[in-house]
Amino acid sequence: MNLNKPFEILDCSIRDGGYVNNWDFSQELVRESYKALSKTGVDFVELGFRSSEKYFPKNSTGIWRLTPEDLLRETVGNIQGPAIALMGDYGKIDLEDLPPAEESVARMIRIAAGKNDLAGALDLCEKIKQKGYISSLQCMGYICFTENERKELIKRLADTDIDYAYVGDSYGSIFPFHVRPIFEPLLELKHLKIGFHPHNNTQMAFASTIEALAVGIDIVDSTIFGIGRGAGNLPTEILLGYLRVQGMERYNPSPVLNVIERYFLDIMRKTPWGYQLPYMISGIFNVHPNYPKELMKRQEYRMDEIWNAMSYIRKLNPTGFNPRLVDELIGQGVVGYMGAKHFCVPGEERENCIPAPHPPYQDRHAGKDILILANGPSLKEKQEEIRQFIKLHKPIVLGANNLGGLFVPDYHAFNNAKRFVSHIETVHPDSSLLLGINLPGDLIDDYLDRPYEPLVFNDILDADFDIANGMISSNCRTISVLLAGVAVVMGARRIFIAGMDGYLNSDTTLHYDERFDTHEHALNIERHRWNERFLHQIDAWLTRRQHEGLHIITPTGHSSFYTPITEYL
Repeated sequence: MNLNKPFEILDCSIRDGGYVNNWDFSQELVRESYKALSKTGVDFVELGFRSSEKYFPKNSTGIWRLTPEDLLRETVGNIQGPAIALMGDYGKIDLEDLPPAEESVARMIRIAAGKNDLAGALDLCEKIKQKGYISSLQCMGYICFTENERKELIKRLADTDIDYAYVGDSYGSIFPFHVRPIFEPLLELKHLKIGFHPHNNTQMAFASTIEALAVGIDIVDSTIFGIGRGAGNLPTEILLGYLRVQGMERYNPSPVLNVIERYFLDIMRKTPWGYQLPYMISGIFNVHPNYPKELMKRQEYRMDEIWNAMSYIRKLNPTGFNPRLVDELIGQGVVGYMGAKHFCVPGEERENCIPAPHPPYQDRHAGKDILILANGPSLKEKQEEIRQFIKLHKPIVLGANNLGGLFVPDYHAFNNAKRFVSHIETVHPDSSLLLGINLPGDLIDDYLDRPYEPLVFNDILDADFDIANGMISSNCRTISVLLAGVAVVMGARRIFIAGMDGYLNSDTTLHYDERFDTHEHALNIERHRWNERFLHQIDAWLTRRQHEGLHIITPTGHSSFYTPITEYL
């Protein structure tokens, strides 16, 4: 480590840590943190964002998201301590939000901007410097910049007189081996100081910081106890402790430890931060953490499927987070259905598809009644009536996912890798297995040592339900709904469904407690509407051919299909 070149430390606990609690820190905590940091050797303390109610309406956020001048002066104005910094998000701060520097408690103003806003942000930084402040540009997501974009930034920085330029590791994607090629070209700019703002998604914030200091950067950011959104940041106390052990006696972590014990432990208990899978994946693939978070929240996909989906997203190189992209990935089968085969439809060129296999169960039960067992709470609540129905009508029974040992179906089906792995051991030896053609063969081999038949369907984006030569075309992913199509292919005379309660009940959607089931109400409403759409399409397909429509015989949110089971007993 290059101990000969001076460097600075900026603690941004209140500003970056505010993402944890919406910047709702007490003045006491901010004052005591600042007092403690004044005894540690750090050079700057960033005490929040600067903005106005023009961008953040009153009561929509904690006060340290705005950090008005009178609050700053009242909280720390009488304390002799490190220089105070504030940050502004480009597009959410106006030059008029800053008084002349001589009228402010703050000495440094940092402007954070993505690569598409750097020209405007630099112009704002120059105007802030003209007001008398130390000015700094925070380049967010720098590792995702192309080589040309980096060269263009360096060219712009060469023509500016701002004081600092920071590399922001927005997704925690910078590893020590990235450091030298990232910073050495920037360090050629001798007229301004170069900084590093690390995030700890991959637990590399400390290692990459030490490497950056060895390369010769001028300033580094950290936060008390690593407080920050998701995986958090480089902990100030660890950096200070390391430097102390290296013989740099000006640094003292002890005052920070006292503040952690008094305030930050309690904040962490209420709103935790630290190492988390979605942030680790975000760091590995240089993508916004909301992409893996959103897919994990849906509780439909195995981690290896999410991992593969992130590789796909990385190639698209999106800026920030676009929720529509998640919907597109799911709709196109990029996630969850990456193993699904695209079978030829009439008129399609053969190089774009493969010949469709013949569904082995086509017309196997022609003229029979078929009962589908889904997984809603009513399957358990109405199990005695369902048994009576089975005894009386003798239907072919198709079961989906986890039946909890309540019934032994003729066929037990899986179409989701996560649920297949979790529930395959619950399948009764007397039940025939149907496995979706999207399930990877090596996964099946790992968990199964018995015969099975493929559940054949053509997963076509935005396709309406149809059947041609026994081949189902559908973009529906819910196994119990898809089994209604399988029942048609099997030749069913009438199709009954039990346990398809729908997703309108936010308390519980399954007859068993499954840790994979999402309790996100908005997602459940979306799933309910998606299934409703396909139920109507299957029902219409049947009635157009003079067959009876679908009959859901246990209480359900799909009310247009409901006929009480008692009417069949």
